[in-house]
Amino acid sequence: MAHQKRLLPTISETLDRAPCGLFTTTKDGTIVRANETFCRWIGYREAELVGLRRIQDLLTVGGRLLFEAHVAPLLQFRNSVAEVKVDIVSRVGPVVPILFNVSRTQFDGEDIDEFAVLVVAERHQYELELLGARRNAEQALEARSEAENALREVNRRKDEFLATLAHELRNPLAPMRNVLEMLSLKELVDPQIIWGREVFERQVRHMTRLVDDLLEMSRITQGKLELRRENIDLVSVLTGAVENSRPLVLAASHELTIAIPGEPVMLDADPTRLSQMIQNLLDNAAKFTPPGGKIWLSANREGADVAIRIRDSGIGIPQGSLETVFEMFSQLENAIDRTQGGLGIGLALVRALARLHGGSVAARSDGIGKGSEFVIRLPVSEEERIVASKPRRLPPASGRGRSVLIVDDNEDAAISLSMVLEMEGHRVHVAFDGTSGFEAAQDNRPEVIILDIGLPDTNGYEVARRIRKEPWGVHVDLIALTGWGQEKDRQDAQAAGFDHHFTKPADLERLARLLNKEQGEETW
Repeated sequence: MAHQKRLLPTISETLDRAPCGLFTTTKDGTIVRANETFCRWIGYREAELVGLRRIQDLLTVGGRLLFEAHVAPLLQFRNSVAEVKVDIVSRVGPVVPILFNVSRTQFDGEDIDEFAVLVVAERHQYELELLGARRNAEQALEARSEAENALREVNRRKDEFLATLAHELRNPLAPMRNVLEMLSLKELVDPQIIWGREVFERQVRHMTRLVDDLLEMSRITQGKLELRRENIDLVSVLTGAVENSRPLVLAASHELTIAIPGEPVMLDADPTRLSQMIQNLLDNAAKFTPPGGKIWLSANREGADVAIRIRDSGIGIPQGSLETVFEMFSQLENAIDRTQGGLGIGLALVRALARLHGGSVAARSDGIGKGSEFVIRLPVSEEERIVASKPRRLPPASGRGRSVLIVDDNEDAAISLSMVLEMEGHRVHVAFDGTSGFEAAQDNRPEVIILDIGLPDTNGYEVARRIRKEPWGVHVDLIALTGWGQEKDRQDAQAAGFDHHFTKPADLERLARLLNKEQGEETW
């Protein structure tokens, strides 16, 4: 027979050169057979493995623990384990990351384990990169968490600072408000004094609102600022805003032209906020108009709205900046050298307040050096025919006056409030610290005690608790009058036994109604 060339390898040769490692072990892991591919990967000849080494001996420490704790029990339980990744120690180089499947069968009555192995170096590298990325992400999240905690701490300190600042500002406002109430009860004749009282009253009211807003900064940034709406005449608001801005306009020698309706235009709006919007725009016009320039203020009905226009002959606005000027902290490049430019929040506040009122604001300009115009549009109130409100007066005392004790370490505030209440027919005693206040209450047994919280020798909460423990103090009307006005302060006052809580400067009309025992007066 002629010699015939062998065309195909034997099955044994195929298994030896297979692209995956193949080996067989006994139940305890002793290698009984290994193909050429596997031997090449780990740098051993088959004769150096068979009967001499266990698969566990070729694994790293971590791989050996995994094999003993995970692979061996599973093989015992279900006779197969799939896709186990371990590192195997090579005699000729670094460890080799492998992925193996193993199944347990019986041969001549003995359990044997058959392994199929793949080298997964690229996958191993990818997993290492994933682990690195995960660590980086965890570190970034941890850093972000620390930054957020630091930010929360900054916000907490900011809130505490604003609360303290508001308290300190309210203290001097209280006696000013009290003096104004005294003046409002007097029949004044001199027109200059009447005018001065009105200016003083308007500015104190405006300052009081601004102080209250210091405690609402977080609500402003979150869009949660609440308006104090009332039915108001736009003309009176425009007049007040012009008076507030007039010093800045005059200082720059500007010519201010005003064209406002001759009849009332009623709005459902917050007068302080509306005045603030108009004043901000007037102040901006004065700041960004060269000395001796012109400013125009006008207001006109346009259908169901009123349009308030503030125009100037100032530096103008580039076309590309007409929208961005309303963004927080926005500054025009051509206005950077103007030191009175401010922080760039005025126009953002105007837009936010206009939207809260159901209106809008828009900017117009023909470009640099050609002046600017801002237009506020607001809906006119349905109650526009109500053109006047009654002059503000404290309600008269009903029946006999009540006995009142005022305890406040601010002597101006305590004495001025006592004078107002005495003019209303009440009998008033005054003390300037907690100890003398408690003694005065014990001696005089007042019906009402108006008690400051921040006192030099103790605090109003402790004094209130002492009073409530006395038989004569059970039925006393306790009123907290304080510069601390946050919700927690109200809760603390209620817990200490106070019946009512007022922030300085107190709304004396509401206080008078409370002293006169009018029903339904809410002071919490």
